[in-house]
Amino acid sequence: MTTPQRARFAEDALSRRATKVMTRGNTRSTLFVPPAPPYAVRGEGAHIVDQLGGRVIDANNNYTSLIHGHAHPRITAAVAEVVGSGTAFGLPTEQEVELAELLSARTGQERWRFSNSGTEAVMTAVRAARSYTGRGILIRFEGSYHGTSDAVVSRTAPGITAGVRSDVVVLPQGNVEAFDEVIAEHGDRVAAVLIDLMPNRAGLVPADPAFVEHIREATRAVGALMIVDEVISLRLSLGGLAAEYGADPDLITAGKIIGGGFPIGAVGGRADVLAVFDPLADTSVGWGGTFSANPVSMTAGRVAMQLFDAEAVQRLNGAGDRLRESLLAAGVAVTGRGSLMRLREPGEPADLWWAAYERGVMIGTNGLISLSTAMTEQDLATIERSIVKAAEQGRR
Repeated sequence: MTTPQRARFAEDALSRRATKVMTRGNTRSTLFVPPAPPYAVRGEGAHIVDQLGGRVIDANNNYTSLIHGHAHPRITAAVAEVVGSGTAFGLPTEQEVELAELLSARTGQERWRFSNSGTEAVMTAVRAARSYTGRGILIRFEGSYHGTSDAVVSRTAPGITAGVRSDVVVLPQGNVEAFDEVIAEHGDRVAAVLIDLMPNRAGLVPADPAFVEHIREATRAVGALMIVDEVISLRLSLGGLAAEYGADPDLITAGKIIGGGFPIGAVGGRADVLAVFDPLADTSVGWGGTFSANPVSMTAGRVAMQLFDAEAVQRLNGAGDRLRESLLAAGVAVTGRGSLMRLREPGEPADLWWAAYERGVMIGTNGLISLSTAMTEQDLATIERSIVKAAEQGRR
Protein backbone atom coordinates (compact mmCIF):
# COMPACT_ATOMS: atom_id res chain seq x y z
CA MET A 1 0.00 0.00 0.00
CA THR A 2 1.46 3.33 -1.10
CA THR A 3 0.29 6.42 0.78
CA PRO A 4 1.02 10.02 -0.22
CA GLN A 5 3.67 10.24 2.52
CA ARG A 6 5.46 7.13 1.29
CA ALA A 7 5.25 8.31 -2.31
CA ARG A 8 7.14 11.46 -1.34
CA PHE A 9 10.25 9.39 -0.70
CA ALA A 10 9.97 7.57 -4.03
CA GLU A 11 9.51 10.87 -5.85
CA ASP A 12 12.31 12.67 -4.02
CA ALA A 13 15.27 13.85 -6.10
CA LEU A 14 17.77 11.81 -4.09
CA SER A 15 15.78 8.63 -4.61
CA ARG A 16 15.58 9.27 -8.35
CA ARG A 17 19.34 9.85 -8.51
CA ALA A 18 20.00 6.66 -6.56
CA THR A 19 17.91 4.41 -8.79
CA LYS A 20 19.87 5.54 -11.83
CA VAL A 21 23.13 4.14 -10.47
CA MET A 22 22.11 1.39 -8.00
CA THR A 23 19.52 -1.37 -8.25
CA ARG A 24 16.48 -0.17 -6.32
CA GLY A 25 18.57 2.75 -5.11
CA ASN A 26 20.98 1.13 -2.65
CA THR A 27 23.41 -1.76 -2.20
CA ARG A 28 21.92 -3.48 0.88
CA SER A 29 18.92 -5.70 0.18
CA THR A 30 17.78 -5.54 3.80
CA LEU A 31 17.21 -1.78 3.60
CA PHE A 32 14.74 -1.74 0.75
CA VAL A 33 11.13 -1.05 1.61
CA PRO A 34 8.65 -0.30 -1.19
CA PRO A 35 8.06 2.03 -2.88
CA ALA A 36 11.44 3.47 -1.84
CA PRO A 37 13.21 3.82 1.51
CA PRO A 38 14.05 7.13 3.17
CA TYR A 39 17.73 8.15 3.11
CA ALA A 40 19.54 9.03 6.32
CA VAL A 41 21.08 12.49 6.52
CA ARG A 42 22.42 12.36 10.07
CA GLY A 43 22.13 10.51 13.35
CA GLU A 44 21.88 12.10 16.77
CA GLY A 45 21.92 9.75 19.76
CA ALA A 46 18.74 7.70 19.53
CA HIS A 47 17.42 9.56 16.48
CA ILE A 48 17.82 9.69 12.71
CA VAL A 49 16.96 12.58 10.40
CA ASP A 50 15.96 11.66 6.83
CA GLN A 51 16.35 13.62 3.58
CA LEU A 52 12.87 15.13 3.90
CA GLY A 53 13.64 16.45 7.38
CA GLY A 54 11.74 13.76 9.26
CA ARG A 55 13.14 12.87 12.68
CA VAL A 56 12.50 9.37 14.04
CA ILE A 57 13.69 7.20 16.91
CA ASP A 58 16.12 4.63 15.58
CA ALA A 59 14.94 1.28 16.95
CA ASN A 60 16.89 -0.54 14.24
CA ASN A 61 20.36 0.81 15.04
CA ASN A 62 21.87 -0.42 11.79
CA TYR A 63 20.59 -3.91 12.44
CA THR A 64 21.81 -4.12 16.05
CA SER A 65 25.31 -2.69 15.51
CA LEU A 66 24.91 0.73 17.16
CA ILE A 67 24.72 -0.25 20.80
CA HIS A 68 25.18 3.39 21.90
CA GLY A 69 23.13 4.99 19.13
CA HIS A 70 24.58 7.58 16.78
CA ALA A 71 27.68 9.71 17.24
CA HIS A 72 28.40 8.92 20.88
CA PRO A 73 30.79 11.70 21.94
CA ARG A 74 33.41 9.41 23.50
CA ILE A 75 33.51 7.18 20.44
CA THR A 76 33.67 10.07 17.96
CA ALA A 77 36.40 11.77 20.00
CA ALA A 78 38.50 8.60 20.07
CA VAL A 79 38.01 8.07 16.34
CA ALA A 80 38.93 11.68 15.55
CA GLU A 81 42.14 11.28 17.49
CA VAL A 82 43.19 8.05 15.79
CA VAL A 83 42.24 9.26 12.29
CA GLY A 84 44.78 12.02 12.68
CA SER A 85 47.48 9.37 12.99
CA GLY A 86 46.37 7.31 9.98
CA THR A 87 43.41 5.15 9.05
CA ALA A 88 45.05 1.96 7.76
CA PHE A 89 48.52 0.50 7.52
CA GLY A 90 50.38 -2.38 5.96
CA LEU A 91 51.44 -3.24 9.51
CA PRO A 92 49.59 -4.41 12.62
CA THR A 93 48.76 -1.77 15.23
CA GLU A 94 48.42 -1.57 18.98
CA GLN A 95 44.72 -0.84 18.53
CA GLU A 96 43.99 -4.41 17.41
CA VAL A 97 45.97 -5.77 20.36
CA GLU A 98 43.88 -3.70 22.74
CA LEU A 99 40.55 -4.83 21.29
CA ALA A 100 41.65 -8.47 21.21
CA GLU A 101 42.73 -8.22 24.87
CA LEU A 102 39.37 -6.70 25.83
CA LEU A 103 37.36 -9.35 23.95
CA SER A 104 39.47 -12.18 25.31
CA ALA A 105 38.98 -11.02 28.90
CA ARG A 106 35.28 -10.46 28.31
CA THR A 107 34.39 -13.73 26.59
CA GLY A 108 37.10 -16.13 27.73
CA GLN A 109 38.05 -16.92 24.12
CA GLU A 110 41.82 -17.36 23.88
CA ARG A 111 42.65 -15.97 20.45
CA TRP A 112 41.04 -13.45 18.09
CA ARG A 113 41.19 -12.68 14.39
CA PHE A 114 39.56 -9.60 12.86
CA SER A 115 37.82 -8.92 9.56
CA ASN A 116 35.34 -6.35 8.23
CA SER A 117 31.89 -7.91 8.64
CA GLY A 118 29.93 -10.67 10.29
CA THR A 119 29.78 -12.44 6.93
CA GLU A 120 33.59 -12.52 6.79
CA ALA A 121 33.78 -13.67 10.41
CA VAL A 122 31.61 -16.70 9.65
CA MET A 123 33.62 -17.45 6.50
CA THR A 124 36.81 -17.35 8.59
CA ALA A 125 35.37 -19.64 11.25
CA VAL A 126 34.15 -22.21 8.72
CA ARG A 127 37.51 -22.21 6.92
CA ALA A 128 39.32 -22.62 10.24
CA ALA A 129 37.11 -25.56 11.21
CA ARG A 130 37.57 -27.31 7.90
CA SER A 131 41.31 -26.78 7.98
CA TYR A 132 41.70 -27.89 11.59
CA THR A 133 39.61 -31.06 11.22
CA GLY A 134 40.51 -31.91 7.64
CA ARG A 135 36.79 -32.44 6.98
CA GLY A 136 34.30 -30.81 4.66
CA ILE A 137 30.74 -31.00 5.98
CA LEU A 138 29.13 -28.04 7.78
CA ILE A 139 25.89 -28.54 9.71
CA ARG A 140 23.74 -25.47 10.22
CA PHE A 141 20.09 -24.79 11.05
CA GLU A 142 17.04 -23.52 9.17
CA GLY A 143 16.00 -19.93 9.78
CA SER A 144 19.40 -18.74 10.99
CA TYR A 145 21.17 -15.93 9.15
CA HIS A 146 24.95 -16.18 9.07
CA GLY A 147 25.74 -13.65 6.36
CA THR A 148 25.83 -13.99 2.60
CA SER A 149 28.63 -16.45 1.80
CA ASP A 150 27.68 -19.51 -0.25
CA ALA A 151 27.87 -22.00 2.62
CA VAL A 152 25.29 -20.24 4.79
CA VAL A 153 22.58 -19.01 2.41
CA SER A 154 19.60 -21.00 1.19
CA ARG A 155 20.53 -24.12 -0.73
CA THR A 156 18.09 -23.00 -3.43
CA ALA A 157 19.48 -19.47 -3.70
CA PRO A 158 20.54 -18.40 -7.21
CA GLY A 159 24.21 -19.12 -7.86
CA ILE A 160 24.66 -21.88 -5.27
CA THR A 161 26.37 -24.88 -6.85
CA ALA A 162 25.76 -28.59 -6.31
CA GLY A 163 29.22 -28.82 -4.75
CA VAL A 164 28.34 -26.29 -2.07
CA ARG A 165 25.04 -28.05 -1.38
CA SER A 166 26.79 -31.39 -0.91
CA ASP A 167 29.08 -29.94 1.77
CA VAL A 168 26.35 -28.29 3.86
CA VAL A 169 23.58 -30.03 5.80
CA VAL A 170 20.68 -27.83 6.91
CA LEU A 171 18.49 -29.10 9.76
CA PRO A 172 15.53 -27.82 11.79
CA GLN A 173 16.88 -26.21 14.95
CA GLY A 174 15.92 -28.17 18.03
CA ASN A 175 15.24 -31.43 16.18
CA VAL A 176 17.43 -33.90 18.08
CA GLU A 177 16.37 -36.90 16.01
CA ALA A 178 17.29 -35.26 12.68
CA PHE A 179 20.59 -34.04 14.10
CA ASP A 180 21.51 -37.46 15.48
CA GLU A 181 20.72 -39.13 12.15
CA VAL A 182 23.19 -36.86 10.34
CA ILE A 183 25.85 -37.35 13.01
CA ALA A 184 25.39 -41.12 12.87
CA GLU A 185 25.72 -41.16 9.08
CA HIS A 186 28.30 -38.43 8.47
CA GLY A 187 29.92 -37.75 11.85
CA ASP A 188 33.45 -38.60 10.73
CA ARG A 189 33.10 -36.10 7.87
CA VAL A 190 31.59 -33.21 9.86
CA ALA A 191 33.96 -30.27 10.31
CA ALA A 192 31.66 -28.11 12.39
CA VAL A 193 28.17 -27.37 13.62
CA LEU A 194 27.24 -23.69 13.28
CA ILE A 195 24.46 -22.41 15.51
CA ASP A 196 22.91 -19.08 16.44
CA LEU A 197 21.49 -19.33 19.96
CA MET A 198 18.75 -16.76 19.22
CA PRO A 199 18.43 -16.49 15.42
CA ASN A 200 16.93 -13.26 14.15
CA ARG A 201 15.52 -14.60 10.89
CA ALA A 202 13.80 -17.38 12.82
CA GLY A 203 12.07 -14.85 15.07
CA LEU A 204 14.56 -14.32 17.92
CA VAL A 205 13.41 -17.46 19.72
CA PRO A 206 16.12 -18.62 22.16
CA ALA A 207 17.55 -22.08 21.50
CA ASP A 208 16.64 -24.93 23.85
CA PRO A 209 19.55 -25.27 26.32
CA ALA A 210 19.22 -29.07 26.24
CA PHE A 211 19.62 -29.06 22.45
CA VAL A 212 22.69 -26.83 22.69
CA GLU A 213 24.23 -29.15 25.27
CA HIS A 214 23.45 -32.13 23.03
CA ILE A 215 25.28 -30.48 20.12
CA ARG A 216 28.29 -29.82 22.32
CA GLU A 217 28.45 -33.44 23.46
CA ALA A 218 27.93 -34.81 19.94
CA THR A 219 30.59 -32.62 18.33
CA ARG A 220 33.14 -33.65 20.92
CA ALA A 221 32.25 -37.31 20.43
CA VAL A 222 32.92 -37.20 16.66
CA GLY A 223 35.80 -34.72 16.69
CA ALA A 224 33.88 -31.85 15.06
CA LEU A 225 33.92 -28.23 16.20
CA MET A 226 31.06 -26.18 17.58
CA ILE A 227 30.79 -22.63 16.24
CA VAL A 228 28.40 -20.20 17.93
CA ASP A 229 27.39 -17.18 15.86
CA GLU A 230 27.40 -14.25 18.32
CA VAL A 231 27.33 -11.47 15.71
CA ILE A 232 23.95 -10.31 17.06
CA SER A 233 23.70 -12.04 20.44
CA LEU A 234 26.98 -10.88 21.99
CA ARG A 235 25.13 -7.83 23.35
CA LEU A 236 22.84 -9.96 25.54
CA SER A 237 25.45 -10.82 28.16
CA LEU A 238 28.84 -9.48 29.17
CA GLY A 239 30.45 -12.60 27.71
CA GLY A 240 27.85 -13.28 25.04
CA LEU A 241 24.92 -15.66 24.88
CA ALA A 242 27.24 -18.69 24.61
CA ALA A 243 28.54 -17.85 28.07
CA GLU A 244 24.98 -17.61 29.40
CA TYR A 245 24.26 -21.08 28.00
CA GLY A 246 27.56 -22.50 29.24
CA ALA A 247 28.05 -23.82 25.71
CA ASP A 248 31.88 -23.73 25.71
CA PRO A 249 32.15 -23.41 21.90
CA ASP A 250 35.38 -24.01 20.02
CA LEU A 251 34.86 -20.80 18.04
CA ILE A 252 32.54 -17.81 18.20
CA THR A 253 31.89 -15.17 15.57
CA ALA A 254 31.34 -11.54 16.49
CA GLY A 255 30.62 -8.24 14.78
CA LYS A 256 28.03 -5.46 15.02
CA ILE A 257 28.55 -3.86 18.46
CA ILE A 258 32.29 -4.62 18.68
CA GLY A 259 32.99 -2.06 15.92
CA GLY A 260 31.48 0.97 17.62
CA GLY A 261 29.61 1.89 14.44
CA PHE A 262 32.41 0.99 12.00
CA PRO A 263 32.81 -2.12 9.80
CA ILE A 264 34.03 -5.12 11.75
CA GLY A 265 33.92 -8.87 12.12
CA ALA A 266 35.87 -11.20 14.38
CA VAL A 267 36.43 -14.83 15.26
CA GLY A 268 37.40 -15.83 18.78
CA GLY A 269 38.24 -19.27 20.01
CA ARG A 270 40.72 -21.93 20.96
CA ALA A 271 44.37 -21.15 20.35
CA ASP A 272 45.03 -24.50 18.68
CA VAL A 273 42.14 -24.04 16.23
CA LEU A 274 43.07 -20.51 15.24
CA ALA A 275 46.68 -21.64 14.89
CA VAL A 276 45.68 -22.84 11.39
CA PHE A 277 46.33 -19.23 10.36
CA ASP A 278 49.88 -19.27 11.75
CA PRO A 279 52.06 -18.01 8.87
CA LEU A 280 55.05 -19.99 10.17
CA ALA A 281 53.22 -23.32 10.28
CA ASP A 282 54.06 -26.01 7.72
CA THR A 283 50.55 -25.77 6.24
CA SER A 284 49.07 -22.35 6.96
CA VAL A 285 45.71 -20.95 5.90
CA GLY A 286 46.43 -17.63 4.23
CA TRP A 287 43.78 -15.07 5.14
CA GLY A 288 44.37 -11.37 4.61
CA GLY A 289 42.07 -8.37 4.27
CA THR A 290 43.25 -4.91 3.33
CA PHE A 291 41.15 -3.15 5.95
CA SER A 292 40.89 -5.96 8.52
CA ALA A 293 41.82 -4.73 12.02
CA ASN A 294 42.14 -1.14 10.81
CA PRO A 295 42.82 1.20 13.73
CA VAL A 296 39.59 3.18 13.28
CA SER A 297 37.30 0.18 13.78
CA MET A 298 39.54 -1.19 16.51
CA THR A 299 39.49 2.09 18.45
CA ALA A 300 35.76 2.69 18.06
CA GLY A 301 35.06 -0.89 19.05
CA ARG A 302 37.25 -0.76 22.13
CA VAL A 303 35.57 2.40 23.42
CA ALA A 304 32.09 1.08 22.63
CA MET A 305 32.72 -2.15 24.51
CA GLN A 306 34.27 -0.34 27.47
CA LEU A 307 31.12 1.77 27.68
CA PHE A 308 28.94 -1.33 27.42
CA ASP A 309 30.00 -2.75 30.77
CA ALA A 310 28.08 -5.19 32.98
CA GLU A 311 25.86 -2.45 34.40
CA ALA A 312 25.00 -1.12 30.93
CA VAL A 313 24.24 -4.63 29.65
CA GLN A 314 21.89 -5.28 32.57
CA ARG A 315 20.21 -1.88 32.27
CA LEU A 316 19.58 -2.20 28.53
CA ASN A 317 18.33 -5.77 28.80
CA GLY A 318 15.97 -4.66 31.55
CA ALA A 319 14.60 -1.89 29.36
CA GLY A 320 14.07 -4.38 26.55
CA ASP A 321 12.32 -6.89 28.80
CA ARG A 322 9.96 -4.22 30.11
CA LEU A 323 9.18 -2.98 26.59
CA ARG A 324 8.49 -6.50 25.33
CA GLU A 325 6.22 -7.23 28.30
CA SER A 326 4.27 -4.02 27.66
CA LEU A 327 3.86 -4.86 23.98
CA LEU A 328 2.67 -8.37 24.81
CA ALA A 329 0.21 -6.96 27.35
CA ALA A 330 -1.14 -4.68 24.61
CA GLY A 331 -1.71 -7.67 22.33
CA VAL A 332 1.33 -7.24 20.07
CA ALA A 333 2.93 -10.49 18.88
CA VAL A 334 6.59 -10.14 19.80
CA THR A 335 9.45 -12.47 20.73
CA GLY A 336 13.04 -12.00 21.83
CA ARG A 337 15.18 -11.46 24.86
CA GLY A 338 16.77 -8.45 26.51
CA SER A 339 17.46 -5.55 24.17
CA LEU A 340 16.49 -7.50 21.03
CA MET A 341 12.96 -8.30 19.90
CA ARG A 342 11.09 -9.30 16.79
CA LEU A 343 7.55 -8.28 15.88
CA ARG A 344 5.55 -11.29 14.68
CA GLU A 345 2.48 -9.44 13.53
CA PRO A 346 0.53 -10.73 10.50
CA GLY A 347 0.40 -8.80 7.25
CA GLU A 348 3.00 -7.27 4.97
CA PRO A 349 6.27 -6.41 6.77
CA ALA A 350 6.64 -3.27 4.64
CA ASP A 351 3.27 -1.97 5.82
CA LEU A 352 4.25 -2.51 9.44
CA TRP A 353 7.60 -0.79 8.81
CA TRP A 354 5.92 2.27 7.29
CA ALA A 355 3.19 2.36 9.94
CA ALA A 356 5.89 2.58 12.61
CA TYR A 357 8.03 5.06 10.65
CA GLU A 358 5.09 7.37 10.09
CA ARG A 359 4.60 7.36 13.87
CA GLY A 360 8.20 8.35 14.54
CA VAL A 361 9.94 4.99 15.01
CA MET A 362 12.22 3.12 12.62
CA ILE A 363 12.37 -0.67 13.01
CA GLY A 364 13.99 -3.34 10.85
CA THR A 365 12.30 -4.23 7.59
CA ASN A 366 11.79 -7.72 9.06
CA GLY A 367 10.18 -6.43 12.27
CA LEU A 368 13.41 -6.32 14.26
CA ILE A 369 13.68 -3.94 17.21
CA SER A 370 17.12 -3.26 18.67
CA LEU A 371 17.55 -0.90 21.59
CA SER A 372 20.50 1.37 22.32
CA THR A 373 21.88 2.92 25.48
CA ALA A 374 21.10 6.34 24.01
CA MET A 375 17.35 5.80 24.44
CA THR A 376 15.55 7.63 27.21
CA GLU A 377 12.43 6.49 29.05
CA GLN A 378 10.49 8.91 26.84
CA ASP A 379 11.97 7.28 23.73
CA LEU A 380 10.96 3.84 24.99
CA ALA A 381 7.43 5.07 25.72
CA THR A 382 7.19 6.49 22.20
CA ILE A 383 8.41 3.18 20.73
CA GLU A 384 5.78 1.27 22.71
CA ARG A 385 2.96 3.62 21.74
CA SER A 386 3.96 3.72 18.07
CA ILE A 387 4.36 -0.06 17.72
CA VAL A 388 1.01 -0.74 19.36
CA LYS A 389 -0.75 1.64 16.99
CA ALA A 390 1.17 0.34 13.97
CA ALA A 391 0.19 -3.24 14.86
CA GLU A 392 -3.45 -2.24 15.31
CA GLN A 393 -3.41 -0.55 11.92
CA GLY A 394 -2.00 -3.68 10.31
CA ARG A 395 -4.82 -5.82 11.65
CA ARG A 396 -7.54 -3.61 10.20
